[in-house]
Amino acid sequence: MSDPFVLGWEEWAAFPGLGLPAIKAKVDTGARTSALHAVSIEPFGREDAPQVRFVMHPIPDQPEVEVVCAAPAVDRREVTSSNGETELRWVIEARVKIGEREWPIEVTLTNRETMQYRMLLGRTAILDDMVVSPTTSCAQGELSWDLYKDFPRKAQVKRPLRIAILTREPNNYSSQRLREAAEARGHVAEMINTARCTMAINALSPAVYYDGRKLPRYDAVIPRIGASMTNYGMAVLRQFAMTGAYILNSAESIGVSRDKLYAHQVLARAGIGMPTTAFAHSPKDTKNLIEHVGGAPLVVKLLESTQGRGVVLAETRKAAESVIDAFRGLDANFIVQEFVKEAGGADIRCFLVGGKVVASMMRQAAADEFRSNLHRGGEAVKVRITKEERAAAVKAAKVMGLGVAGVDLLRSESGPKVIEVNSSPGIEGIERSSGKDVAGLMIEHVENHVRTVTRPRARRGAAAKKAG
Repeated sequence: MSDPFVLGWEEWAAFPGLGLPAIKAKVDTGARTSALHAVSIEPFGREDAPQVRFVMHPIPDQPEVEVVCAAPAVDRREVTSSNGETELRWVIEARVKIGEREWPIEVTLTNRETMQYRMLLGRTAILDDMVVSPTTSCAQGELSWDLYKDFPRKAQVKRPLRIAILTREPNNYSSQRLREAAEARGHVAEMINTARCTMAINALSPAVYYDGRKLPRYDAVIPRIGASMTNYGMAVLRQFAMTGAYILNSAESIGVSRDKLYAHQVLARAGIGMPTTAFAHSPKDTKNLIEHVGGAPLVVKLLESTQGRGVVLAETRKAAESVIDAFRGLDANFIVQEFVKEAGGADIRCFLVGGKVVASMMRQAAADEFRSNLHRGGEAVKVRITKEERAAAVKAAKVMGLGVAGVDLLRSESGPKVIEVNSSPGIEGIERSSGKDVAGLMIEHVENHVRTVTRPRARRGAAAKKAG
């Protein structure tokens, strides 16, 4: 017969699945139910399969160290504490590890900030082959709070996430695929209409409201902001960032990509190949604009153009002058670009996630059309890109600061030329042509970047004092 597994009256425990490497627990056979310290408890997800998200302060005298946890809820029940108070608590199932032993237990969530121990191990969690020694402390060895020092740099714990998809088109392919991919990996994704958000801007408790209702704290936000809502959408994103959510593409990076003139300046400064581009405000510079890009044929683009709208090919000098004059007459902002004839009406879309090209496709323009956009009748096919094209796409997304990007480039005689970097690329065409689970890769990227442990930044004065 094997020796019993001995537990002391207090033990160091860990919950690997919750991202908690060390917790000091009191072992109490007088208590039936186990309890875990939790604040900011938020249920989310479907009513028939709820998840619970909560914040844990594992170190009693360092409440600034927070671990964000989430787990499926198995029940919600009334629990009577030792002082006779009854509380309705969420119950989760999690695997606890003490010493070399790991096993599943049910644990209730409650605020234990006034307690010496962040965890109470009740008798229902103690297995038949375990005995408790009331005179022994930490019979299964000791852990250390130092385990939290390097924790943010370690691999993230895969836990259920609450994800907001910021979009005005919740039923389109991209939004629905992102929701499906998130739910397939055990997360909850909620569609948030950008136009229906309002912001309460203050230093202590920044919040986002939706139709007058305060939104919960999200782990991550995936922006799918339309061009017509760029400025307001960026403000909403910045507000979500203030609440601690991970933003897939930051407001700043989206702003750079949406400002076509500035985007081309950023690409040029980084030495990335692109069609020669010219811009001028004065109507006297029409001829100079045409000369700067090598003459006709040339392309005139509205700075606010999307999906091929507001893009005109001028095949002759006279046509170019007419188009430029017409755009100026409308007081429109536009750029003039060299026309890469050898591209043959085709461009390549490289889809990047986390700085890597995960899929690519070639879009061929329809007959009698130079724009290859799928919205304009272009056809998408799978394509193998060259090392030079891959490098150009990676560098373009990096200088824009985008975690997810669609980089469009042309094949020219002098090498790849980037024509646009899209911060909200569509998923349908790239998934169907490449056969890749692009939406799943985006959700995986989110999983790997949501922060688990947070610490306050050191005050500048305190840091200076320490350095001195």
